Amino acid sequence: MNGTEDGTLTVVLFVGGLSRRMGEDKATLQFAGEPLWARQVRLLRELRPDVLWISARARPEWCPREIEVIADQPPSRGPLSGLAAALRKIQTSHLLALAIDMPQMSAGMLERLWSLAKPGCGVVSARGDLLEPLCAIYPAEAAANAATALSSGDDVSLQSFVHTLCRENRMRVHPVSESEQCFFQNVNTRRDLEACLSAHPQFVRS
Repeated sequence: MNGTEDGTLTVVLFVGGLSRRMGEDKATLQFAGEPLWARQVRLLRELRPDVLWISARARPEWCPREIEVIADQPPSRGPLSGLAAALRKIQTSHLLALAIDMPQMSAGMLERLWSLAKPGCGVVSARGDLLEPLCAIYPAEAAANAATALSSGDDVSLQSFVHTLCRENRMRVHPVSESEQCFFQNVNTRRDLEACLSAHPQFVRS
């Protein structure tokens, strides 16, 4: 059995970062002829999820009216707060989290992750020792872990949170192959964005 055959899926696009290094909202940056938010929403819709949400501190001006925005769950702890809020609200078996700043991600890669999910167990990509918590699939059962992590008062990173889920067999690790590395490239500065477009001219549209 796998997630695709037996599970139901909510997908969440995380756009709540402050973009300090970029100096402007990453979501509205143009990539291959469209803003990043539109590219990522289109990508997530290709999965035909049961539900599509956006995670943000407040509703972005660009957000389509038909998409619900899930505000961070207090106390604010960065992406963990957004993840906790989404897990608390889902009515599907799994939640797929995707960051706004992975413009080279493909629907095929996300579908592969979804195919690796199991009942009660999600999957997180890993590049060596580095996990990718914002390109991962979480089981609904992780909601309790997220609430506990937020209320602990400790400084809990997403890396630590996912490691805990893995130890409890609520997540499994998918090692990223060399051919998959490009999908997980973050763009944190305009130089990153330009380098990405230069290295992959197929993303450039006239």
